[in-house]
Amino acid sequence: MHNTFKTELIKKHPSLAARVTQITTPHGEIQTPAFMPVATRAFVNMMTPADLVHTNSQIILGGNTYHMLCAPGMQLIQEVGGMHRFMGWNKPMLTDSGGFQIFSLSKKGNLCKIDEKGGRFKHPHTGQVIHLTPETSIHAQKIIGADIIMAFDECTPEAGGREAAVAALERTHRWLYESIAYHEKNPCSAYGAKQALFGIIQGGSFADLREQSTQFILAANLDGIAIGGEIIGFDMKKTMEVIDWIQPMLPENKTRYTMGVGLNPQDLIDVVAKGIDIFDCVGPTRNARHGTLYCGKIEKQADWLTFSGEENNGKILIKKPSLRGMKILL
Repeated sequence: MHNTFKTELIKKHPSLAARVTQITTPHGEIQTPAFMPVATRAFVNMMTPADLVHTNSQIILGGNTYHMLCAPGMQLIQEVGGMHRFMGWNKPMLTDSGGFQIFSLSKKGNLCKIDEKGGRFKHPHTGQVIHLTPETSIHAQKIIGADIIMAFDECTPEAGGREAAVAALERTHRWLYESIAYHEKNPCSAYGAKQALFGIIQGGSFADLREQSTQFILAANLDGIAIGGEIIGFDMKKTMEVIDWIQPMLPENKTRYTMGVGLNPQDLIDVVAKGIDIFDCVGPTRNARHGTLYCGKIEKQADWLTFSGEENNGKILIKKPSLRGMKILL
């Protein structure tokens, strides 16, 4: 494998922003568009690495920084030789910064306190206070050893209005440069593999803040660009609107990542039409564990595609008795 990271544009749609790129990482190549199964706690629930290979997964989101700090801890991961070895996964991997988790915990009473330097939370088992900051987040991601790592950010809450969006944006931008400063000291993982650093566009549901954040991220000249915030993937109508605001600003030679998109097949088709390269969501594997099958077909519609499912957005509950379900199982 080549110890490098690069994004090459392979082909563009003649009338839409959709595109095919090839991403080269130290652990292999990825042809986009590519969905990333989520291994938050260092495994995709109910699936083995061999299962993931069998489903043609090219890249996974593996070992969330927050959860890996809690268990098994950075010392054990480093002793094993990094997350790839820990999981038995030899293909490309992306990890996140832990920023979303401290945002989520901060909404649940006193579980986490966000301040200007980062987030303070108690270890769920030992009670030890852990201070997650740009420096400690990037340091942990070096030990995790993912091919793509994320700058530490504050997820933008939708309920807080413009004031909360501005506060999250300012912290995210300040933390971005602190993340870059730590990353530039050693752009490789703890095991010598080149790591790509992505910045995260915030700004909530405000067009001017999203545009401002995009300009800020682009000025940092990072390896890739992520689009984050509580709204992304949760409200697909708004997600598409946010992408429309910033898509004309995005350079062709940078990987584009919408965080948390992929609950429904149509969601992926829609963001790909807007020029997005990679995406992740816990929804598909979670749905599968609870007995939900995606059932439908992709059809051509005008100059693009649509997912056509007969009922319930193309979802069949196999635990629910029905003649249709019985026929499928037979």
